[in-house]
This record gives sequence, structure tokens and C-alpha cells, in this order.
Amino acid sequence: MRQRDEKATRDRTITKFPEVYNIQATPYKEQSFHTLVKNACAANKTGTVGLKISKCIVIGDVSVGKTCLVNRFCHEVFNRDYKATIGVDFEVERFDILNVPFNLQIWDTAGQERFKCIASAYYRGAHVIIVVFDLSDLSSLDRTSQWLEDATIETNNEDALVFLVGTKKDLCSQSRFDDIENIAIAKANELSAEYWSVSSKTGENVPEFFNRLAAMTFNNAVLAEVDESRQPMMSKIGGDGKLIKVPKPTNLTGSIDLTDTGFYQRKKSTNCC
Repeated sequence: MRQRDEKATRDRTITKFPEVYNIQATPYKEQSFHTLVKNACAANKTGTVGLKISKCIVIGDVSVGKTCLVNRFCHEVFNRDYKATIGVDFEVERFDILNVPFNLQIWDTAGQERFKCIASAYYRGAHVIIVVFDLSDLSSLDRTSQWLEDATIETNNEDALVFLVGTKKDLCSQSRFDDIENIAIAKANELSAEYWSVSSKTGENVPEFFNRLAAMTFNNAVLAEVDESRQPMMSKIGGDGKLIKVPKPTNLTGSIDLTDTGFYQRKKSTNCC
């Protein structure tokens, strides 16, 4: 695991909202940072966003190029020698977004069936799900539905951003690529995911993809801090006997729920991320 220290590098500095790959292939229609986000960043009132790490998981069939995708972005390298990921590996990348530090933890998970149960244990709490398939192997696209279904169950975050990424674009002829991309866009719309095609070998679209992903995750994280309407709410009886809404407390470890008696209860924390 490697983490960029101190300030983010120039290509990790984001001052405007990155463009979408294809406006017809995304459920996320934002074209700029939310006004509340821009105002909070300008006033340096983004809460604890700069102190937290947002979590991103990379899933998909074995040998579709998950590790090469992560390595191209994090290390700017491409290794032809394929070595299957055993279990999970992760990187932490530092961004500066609207002059606010932002850390993205990228989990590269194994695609082999025998490691799937191990890798899925690390899905929990992910803010971003990247489902990867091989543009030169349509069967890997067919299986993305199952990968996303399994991840959605384990992630336990209904607000997680979802991306469908086709790799190995450099291996496709233009005519073949056009045909496959049309199929992939239809699949992305079916999955309510944003579609991207990339080449880890040449680096095409890789930094653009991760910068957009980081900006969208940052936008959601700041909104969760500054917009009270987006904070988790629970019922409570006020002094006048009326039902009011109050935010869940955030200073307890583990997940929180409300018992039938109306008291908060701390659940046992797990060692899993």
C-alpha cells in the first residue's frame, strides 16, 4: 500500500467538475459541484471531509484488468506480466479538490472464485463500486450484473456510486470497439451505472475517469456534512409531545440503530473495514 504524502500532485488537483465520458451513459447528471459544496469549500467549512478516507472497491472477473487499471492510475505503470490478485490489495490516493484535501482508498479485489468470499468481506461501507469487464471478452460483461448484485448486498450503502468500466480498449479495432461499446452502454443503463472505456496500457481515459470519480465522491461527502436534509434522521419525542426529527449521533463507533424503547444502542464493532 502506498499513500501520496503532503500535497497532491498537479494531476490530482481538481478545481472544476470533470466531464462525463458519455452523457447518454450515466445516471449522474451533475455538471458542476453543488452550490452548497462550493460555498462550504470557499468558507473552509467542509466538516471532517478532509480527515476521512472514502472507500472505492474494484470488482470483476479474473484477468479483466482490475490491477492494471489501479496501477496505471496510482503508479503510472503498465505491467504485461499478469499475476492474479490474492484476496485484496489497496492504495490510498491524495487529491486536492476545491482546495480541500481528499483521500480515496482504492481496493483491488480478487476475481478468482476461491478468493471471492475473502474479498467480499472488504466491500462493506464502500462509497464507490467499480465493476470492470474486458472489452475484448463480452462474456466478462455478461457477468457484471452478478458482480454488482453481490457487491450491493455486501456494501450496505444504497448511495454508493456505481461505474461500469471496460478495459483493454487498445486490443479492439475501431469497428469492433464501436459494436461492443453500444452493448456496454446498454448494460450500464440497465445497471444504473456510469460507463467508461479505458486502456491501462496507453493510459487513455484512466486519469479522467478517476478524477471524475473522486470529484463525485467528494461532492457527496461534503453535501453529507453541510446539508442537514441529507443527514440520517430518526424520530424523537419533543418536550411538547410532538414528533421531531434529529440526526443520528456520529461520535459512536460501529453502526447505530434505534431500539423500540427509543434509546440509541451501540452495536458491536467489527475489525473489518
